[in-house]
Amino acid sequence: MASTNDIRNIILMGHGGSGKTSLTEAILHKTGATNRLGSVDEKSSICDYYDEEKEHLHSILSAIVSTNYGGKLVNIIDTPGFPDFVGPSIKSIPACETAVIVISALTGIETNTRKMFDMTAKANMPRIIVINKIDGENTDLPELLKNIHETFGQNCRCANLPAADKNSVIDCIENKAGSSPLMDIGQAHTELIESVIEADDQLMESYLGGEEIPAAKVASVFVKALKAGTVIPIVFTNSRKEIGITELLDIIVKYTPSPAEVSPAILKDGDKVTELKANPAGPLAGLVFRVTFDPRSNMKYSSIRLFSGTIKSDTNMLRNDEKRGIRPGHILKPQGQENKEMSEGIAGDIINLAKIEDLKVGDLIHDGKVAGKFEMPAAPEPMFSLAIEPATRGDEQKIGSAIDKLCEEDPCFKAVRDMQTKELVMSGLGDLHLRVMLEKMEKRFKLAVTTKQPKIPYRETITLKAEGHYRHKKQTGGAGQFGEVYLRVEPAERNSDPPLQFGWDIFGGSIPGQFEAPVVKGINDVMGNGIVAGFPMQDIKVSVYDGKYHPVDSKEVAFRSAGKGAFIDAVQKAKPVLLEPIVNIEITIPAENMGDIAGDLASKRGRVIGQDMLAGNYIVVKAQVPLSEVTQYNSQLKSVTGGRGSYSMTLSHYEVVPPNVQQQVVAVYAKKKEVEE
Repeated sequence: MASTNDIRNIILMGHGGSGKTSLTEAILHKTGATNRLGSVDEKSSICDYYDEEKEHLHSILSAIVSTNYGGKLVNIIDTPGFPDFVGPSIKSIPACETAVIVISALTGIETNTRKMFDMTAKANMPRIIVINKIDGENTDLPELLKNIHETFGQNCRCANLPAADKNSVIDCIENKAGSSPLMDIGQAHTELIESVIEADDQLMESYLGGEEIPAAKVASVFVKALKAGTVIPIVFTNSRKEIGITELLDIIVKYTPSPAEVSPAILKDGDKVTELKANPAGPLAGLVFRVTFDPRSNMKYSSIRLFSGTIKSDTNMLRNDEKRGIRPGHILKPQGQENKEMSEGIAGDIINLAKIEDLKVGDLIHDGKVAGKFEMPAAPEPMFSLAIEPATRGDEQKIGSAIDKLCEEDPCFKAVRDMQTKELVMSGLGDLHLRVMLEKMEKRFKLAVTTKQPKIPYRETITLKAEGHYRHKKQTGGAGQFGEVYLRVEPAERNSDPPLQFGWDIFGGSIPGQFEAPVVKGINDVMGNGIVAGFPMQDIKVSVYDGKYHPVDSKEVAFRSAGKGAFIDAVQKAKPVLLEPIVNIEITIPAENMGDIAGDLASKRGRVIGQDMLAGNYIVVKAQVPLSEVTQYNSQLKSVTGGRGSYSMTLSHYEVVPPNVQQQVVAVYAKKKEVEE
């Protein structure tokens, strides 16, 4: 078993189609971890083992593999690269020390390449850039190298260069002379060394003084330079022909940090901060960063990065702040779909635990000696929704169970029961995301569902101050029901949290305090369903200031009804309106398509708020647009740009909808109610 100092945790990131999975397969084959080279196209990849991945020919979930090279244990997380499947990629970042950003020489720097580079920079991760597919036709490596420098900075330095035939690469770390069609080896060596020794003031002073810096000293400071970000090595590969793989591995095992060489992990428990050094003898602390279900058996596997301590099968393990102990059972080493049993897991390593249903992504596992939460990067909120129902009656419970598993696997997939429509609404990051989830339900769980058009999550609010009153009086023989409420409503700040700001401003005991909770329940009954078009309400202040009660007939049910009625009365006077979700959209397009995109956004009630010129004659257009206008944007963008455009969206805020749009939504709601009645 490798020691903590001999572990290297690497995450492969980049846009879909850059060759991350093929690169992983080449590493496994080159190091003897597999006896044949896995292929995405041939559906023989170790990492893409789900049926959906084989069908679509790209990763949908992250995969974990490991290999031994140069006396080091190299753990690799291969992540999805297309925007619809970034959730598992983002949540895997804290599990690794070093990010390998993979760029296809054919397509260059794409949308998710930039996003993942920036995200790993925020995480202060050492980074390596891999330019893959160097033998592709119509590649322009000098232009791509220029674009990398313009986009990611001049500290991106070539650690090797492709030979003239592109069938090998030439090392630039130790070689000071040689030739490559891309640039002079001596120049590349000098630029690299200068960026490396920038991380060490003493070495830099010696270098500037004209001293020759020995290779051993350069190697000793390389890890420090990677951590400081003074150098980002660029390496060249052709994963399908296994060119440049050994050279990449050499850089990983020689120059990337072990878990013991990076800053301690941080646990936050309120104001208390605990630093966790990667020490196998320290307290047990690990982060659940991935959950998957075996496609053959649906067995649950929880992937855990151990930051401190040692875990064995009989360890008394705790989850978060729970007091109930959990036995880990078998300690497993993941290798794609397969799992190999281990005697123990130590600080710095990545392991799987099986069949522990309570574990969720983001959980802390520990031995009771630490407490708190690890910080994890935020995943984008799902913006596209579909209402689903079983095609076969009686499958409701099975669908619920399947949905729960899919939500655990993908942090950007969610499902909720709409309280108004009683529909199960699932949400994802785009059309493709939802289609794949439906495929999983059909193929993995043998469940057929019917779907309805995406439902836009409108909200309702008020625009004026108003007062409301309602008296609930009911006499049915015997004890009656009585409750009377006076209240005021006024608009709160947009996007307030909580959506209802409630005040109990009763003086003189006109309503006993025991009836406050029922009044609030009555108001929330309306807040949940709205009164304009059946959508939840938000951004409302309510003050209950007067009322009446009866010492015998006043009951909780009476004041719940009175609170509900008074609130409806006030809201109807307060000019209620619909709010619609506005999204931030970033669209990466060829510059030649800018006019078409700007015109299209204007027709969708969108506002362009900025644009950035990118290398390679591409533009990033930043805009805000109503979600209702871009539910089918993927196909529209492909049509306009000939498939060369990409985009991403996040929720920005809610705005009042134009009157004509509100009329349309209200009309649909009224028609639906009429049918139901």
